[in-house]
Amino acid sequence: MTILAVPAAGSLRQRLVDDMTLRRFSRETQRNYLRDVGRLATFLRRSPDTATVDDLRRFQIAQQEIGLGVPTMNAIVSALRFFFVHTIDRPDLARRLVRLNHPRPLPDVLSPEEVGRLLGATVCLKHLAALSVAYGAGLRVAEVAALKVADVDSTRMLLRVERGKGGRDRNAMLSTDLLVLLRRWWIEGHRQGVLHREGWLFPGQDWARSISTRQLHRIVVEAARSAGIPKRVGPHTLRHSFATHLLEDGVDIRVIQVLLGHARLDTTALYAKVATRTVRAVTSPLDRLALFHGEGPAPG
Repeated sequence: MTILAVPAAGSLRQRLVDDMTLRRFSRETQRNYLRDVGRLATFLRRSPDTATVDDLRRFQIAQQEIGLGVPTMNAIVSALRFFFVHTIDRPDLARRLVRLNHPRPLPDVLSPEEVGRLLGATVCLKHLAALSVAYGAGLRVAEVAALKVADVDSTRMLLRVERGKGGRDRNAMLSTDLLVLLRRWWIEGHRQGVLHREGWLFPGQDWARSISTRQLHRIVVEAARSAGIPKRVGPHTLRHSFATHLLEDGVDIRVIQVLLGHARLDTTALYAKVATRTVRAVTSPLDRLALFHGEGPAPG
């Protein structure tokens, strides 16, 4: 049983969809929220808008007992809080949901040399262009897939990102080399009949539909394997590498926050922990004492 199967759930489901659409949630977020509210309906075997405080407590204990990970459980909490606050106006229930602490692991980051090898291992111009956008502009994989030809603003040297994470629009950077590559892809894609001025920048097998995020993930994994990169690599690895390399090159972290579209600075600050060149560039206060430049004391 899901939210679709309970009595009168059709209108409740539509209200939830309308509330998410009003806030410009992405299709993926809407799908995830519907699924997670459906988890509660399945557990209750009745409409989720009839849940009580005790129901929510039992539900969260049951989710933990079946072995759901902390990130998944917290994602369910986000979905249910939205449902209770915005769709059925029960913020008192939302406050009773428990969000678990989860130390965020450091992301895997490629070196600039590894990025070059990965991009060089792509098998066609479309794949090269798509992965170059992910790295060169720091876009999320869903943002790369959603780009349209018209989003490339060569006059202002920007990529328009519509409805990014949280439904927010923003401008991403468009470097000179990336523009050159995208123009090459436009010429080739237009010749093949798959690129159109009002269409997707990276169409799938059918030119009328965009490439899927799953396909982009496969492209990255296959390129990393061909390049002999042993690290666990996905599309988001290129975004992590973009941010880390900018930080190592001395770009202000607040600028990187804007480029990434992060709502909070502490999210961007994670990259300071993996910016190894930044760490190596700092002079230790011990070195400033210059105690050991000479012969020094004898061992023992």
